[in-house]
Amino acid sequence: MRIGPIELPNNLFVAPMAGVTDRPFRMLCKRLGAGYAVSEMVTSQRALWKSLKTSRRADHAGESAPIAVQIAGVDPAEMADAARYNIDRGAQIIDINMGCPAKKVCQVAAGSALMSNEALALRIVEAVVAACQPSGTPVTLKMRTGRRATERNAVSLSRAAEQAGIAMLTVHGRTREQLYTGHAEYDTIAAVKAAVRIPVVANGDVDSPQKARHVLAATGADALMIGRAAQGRPWIFGDIAHFLAHGTERPAPGTADVRHWLSAHLEDHYGLYGDDAGVRTARKHIGWAVRHVPGGEAFRAVMNTLQTPQAQLQAVLTFFDELAEHHPTWPAANDALVQHAA
Repeated sequence: MRIGPIELPNNLFVAPMAGVTDRPFRMLCKRLGAGYAVSEMVTSQRALWKSLKTSRRADHAGESAPIAVQIAGVDPAEMADAARYNIDRGAQIIDINMGCPAKKVCQVAAGSALMSNEALALRIVEAVVAACQPSGTPVTLKMRTGRRATERNAVSLSRAAEQAGIAMLTVHGRTREQLYTGHAEYDTIAAVKAAVRIPVVANGDVDSPQKARHVLAATGADALMIGRAAQGRPWIFGDIAHFLAHGTERPAPGTADVRHWLSAHLEDHYGLYGDDAGVRTARKHIGWAVRHVPGGEAFRAVMNTLQTPQAQLQAVLTFFDELAEHHPTWPAANDALVQHAA
């Protein structure tokens, strides 16, 4: 699997998710089997580049290559400047966001709203590709199938993007109108794959090894991008890789292993965000991890009242030690996890 000149370890990718795929989470997923991870989207507005939020999103200290940064905006010149800015700070791949359906993004005609204006979308692609050419940095594009079911234009936009120099396309099998509701459809992704020669990545509802195999077969895609199913279960990448290679499921991880992965993730998380913000933003990661284990909901209610990293981490370690006494193997039911992710 390659993106331009860059070779990847495998074809299992972590989706860029605002408020989730920060550096600690990307590094965790890579350690547990993901071959590639894209940052949370970084704004193209120069006035916000020095903000704490953007600075954290652009922090790649210690992250394994390749470093991929997603940029979002509506002005071609600003997007080109954002690409250069992030390349200067370590980005090795630039990803253009035309897939986010969030209201605050689409209200300013960015994200998936750009799919409704193909002329502007193409100008942005051309400007970013031109900005990245001097450094040889590949540019990728993430999109949806279209604005709504009656206006699916992913195929035409993909063809134009390939002509403009895009090195890889990721297609989420939902329209902008769907947000994250309903079920992803894969026919449009298959049509995109048939229409272009560059790598195509399938995204949407990949929540188990079996589903991963189905989506690859249904779309002919070169790679899979996984988002919500990795929340609380970052080892899903290793599970899928094993299943695709051997046709059998791996045993569930040991509870002690999950304890180790989560505690290391939390320490990295506190290091990035500091004490106050670190405690607040770590709660969702802990909640995802324990949501389907015995006593998980009660523990989460208590954990959410803790105010310091030390107290939060110690509570997690104690909970997992007690859980391991009764459940040496991770007890979360696969069926429940799949239903939640879907």
